Amino acid sequence: MTTHSLARFSQHMAAVTLLLMVTMLSLNVLVWLVPSLAAADGWGLGFGLTERQLSALGGQVAGLSGWQVFGGIVLSSVPLLALASGLGHLRRLFNSYALGQYFSSQTALHMGKVGHAVAIWVLLDFVCEPLLSVWLTMNAPVGERLITLSITAPTFVALFLAASISVIARILRQACEVDSENRTFV
Repeated sequence: MTTHSLARFSQHMAAVTLLLMVTMLSLNVLVWLVPSLAAADGWGLGFGLTERQLSALGGQVAGLSGWQVFGGIVLSSVPLLALASGLGHLRRLFNSYALGQYFSSQTALHMGKVGHAVAIWVLLDFVCEPLLSVWLTMNAPVGERLITLSITAPTFVALFLAASISVIARILRQACEVDSENRTFV
């Protein structure tokens, strides 16, 4: 891949990353307002936390009050905002690559922040799930209230990915230092 095509590809990836961020957050809100979009027999567009909670409710958001739905949107968006932060750093990383800045401290910093954001996303998803289940079932009769907590295979994959990205960011940081030293000798 030539430098010019790599720059163009990086620009495209930066645009796709921005689109992904906006779509992810918008779709999460939309699924709370139109739960049939997340239904397994419908579009199946739910995100992990939202999909698990709507599934626990049997997909019935109609019985919830407006403030409960709003709280559901907010609580399920918290982990996604952490992920969006990481995607924002990924976008900045792609923009740096598009400018030909392959070995800079900024690229290493952005890569490291992507890894940290993925780990925080997993942690917040784990913490927000029981809060969201309590929030959504607080008005249910005794015996029908829920506290849910789950760890899924994608959770471990995401944590492995976060660790891998963090290691790659450290390697990139080292490569930046070597590149900087080499430039001073030339």
